[in-house]
Amino acid sequence: MSPTPQQRRAARHQLATGPVATRRGPAGARKKPITVDLIVDTAFAIVAAEGYDALTMRRLATTLETGPSSLYAHVVNKEDLDELLIGRLCARVALPEPDPATWRDQLVDVCTQLREQYLRYPGISQAAFAAAPTNLDTLRLAEGLLGILLAGGVPPQTAAWAIDALVLYVNAHTLEVSLARRRPARDDDTWVVSRDEVLRRFAALPETYPHTKRHADELTTGTPEDRFAFTVRLMVDGLVGSAQG
Repeated sequence: MSPTPQQRRAARHQLATGPVATRRGPAGARKKPITVDLIVDTAFAIVAAEGYDALTMRRLATTLETGPSSLYAHVVNKEDLDELLIGRLCARVALPEPDPATWRDQLVDVCTQLREQYLRYPGISQAAFAAAPTNLDTLRLAEGLLGILLAGGVPPQTAAWAIDALVLYVNAHTLEVSLARRRPARDDDTWVVSRDEVLRRFAALPETYPHTKRHADELTTGTPEDRFAFTVRLMVDGLVGSAQG
């Protein structure tokens, strides 16, 4: 049976209180000891430089000049590492004191902060998909969002599902933006076209696409930031009825 999150935390605590082995490089130079923080910092550096797809336990071990087995003394597996990475990013989000008067703006701000953290590390939001929020820092973010929603008068069940929907949208949005940003650097993605080219193609469509032809400008306008803010506010505004009901 896989260890529970509580068992993993306990194991890390025991390792942190014991002696830390000294490591030496090929020339005898002293190297930083392997710790959870060093593993997480190195993982972030790999993702920032090459994207989340480049992050594997083997690649991480190679970068740290050690073997994969030494990493498993600190993290249980790749999923455990993912949990730590997302937790670290969630910890950087500043949570406001829930305010019934400004709860909608507070929700948008928290989602925007999380978006900015994810976009620093291309594709990192993949680590958050289908992951149960068991890390304390991840739970802190969910707790903060729940507090804001409840302060706005949103019923508890609606608030719980709203958090899931909002976070899922942030994850999907940032993954799409990360993929789009990396495509121009790849030779096989010559099919990616500019907005002007999309407008030209829409204009050339047959008359069986009257709405697309007529509203091509609206369909293609707006930055990713514009579209993100619009969608989050649309979702949040949809909660107003439940808060007033």
